[in-house]
Amino acid sequence: MTTRGPLLLLDAASLYYRAFFGDRGKILAPDGSPVGAVRGFLDMIAYLVRERRPSGLVACWDDDWRPEFRVAALPSYKAHRVAADGGEDAPPELGPQVDLIVEVLAALGIARVGAAGCEADDVIGTLTTRALAADATTTVEIATGDRDLFQLVSPRVRVLYTARGVRNLDVIDEPRLAERYGVASGDAYADLAVLRGDASDGLPGVAGIGEKTGAGLLGRFGTLAGVVAAADDPGSDLSAGQRAKLLAGAEYLAVAPGVVRVLRDADLPEADPELPGEPRDAAALAALSSRWGLGSSVTRLRAALTAG
Repeated sequence: MTTRGPLLLLDAASLYYRAFFGDRGKILAPDGSPVGAVRGFLDMIAYLVRERRPSGLVACWDDDWRPEFRVAALPSYKAHRVAADGGEDAPPELGPQVDLIVEVLAALGIARVGAAGCEADDVIGTLTTRALAADATTTVEIATGDRDLFQLVSPRVRVLYTARGVRNLDVIDEPRLAERYGVASGDAYADLAVLRGDASDGLPGVAGIGEKTGAGLLGRFGTLAGVVAAADDPGSDLSAGQRAKLLAGAEYLAVAPGVVRVLRDADLPEADPELPGEPRDAAALAALSSRWGLGSSVTRLRAALTAG
């Protein structure tokens, strides 16, 4: 009996940013335009498809990198990344390459899904939830360099963490969460992320409650709600110092879970995750490959998509 591969969900921005900063403008198209992010992104997909042998593939998109519902709850959310024009402070050389990635994915026939008012994390959370509900045998793998998505880890969901590169993945499953962070599940990791905070996302966390302390509190009281209840209960066995820190962070703790936790029910467009055996638009793909010098990367990806 052949075991069906996982549904592979790509945190696209995480991957193409890694490709962009890994290249630093060295790979150029025939006209001198930088295309390292495009080539690197395609090569990453080829490697992941070849090594993980997924049954389906979706590139998940940030249609809104800083959704209003998160900003309304916590104004500091990603505030340090806002450019003078109100958009995202991103390298100017990257934008045209992202547009080109969209064109290449469309020509290849690789599903790309985004949704108004949602980050890629929310798309991934929703697609994961749908896939698990639709078939009890489905497994999901999520390729990302973003620890936020560790919250989705479960017996049937693993994160392929790319912090050390796509060729040196840290596969985050429940045992790895316990080993690395001292929490037993993705849900517990989300609670830990609230307590610890994340400066890269403008999440302050609870002052004085770091990762180890947060994991210890969750181990004692079960959930974030249990930790908050213990802080509110003078009879609990919290130390005076920990209680004071948690009570001082009460306003943050009331809103942060809604910011940290990804959506599981976003309104997404329909998309077919099946691996394309042939390009959806071979002529367009050939033209893009020729104009932008993408030939070898496109060839590698096509070979990976059609490998047995």
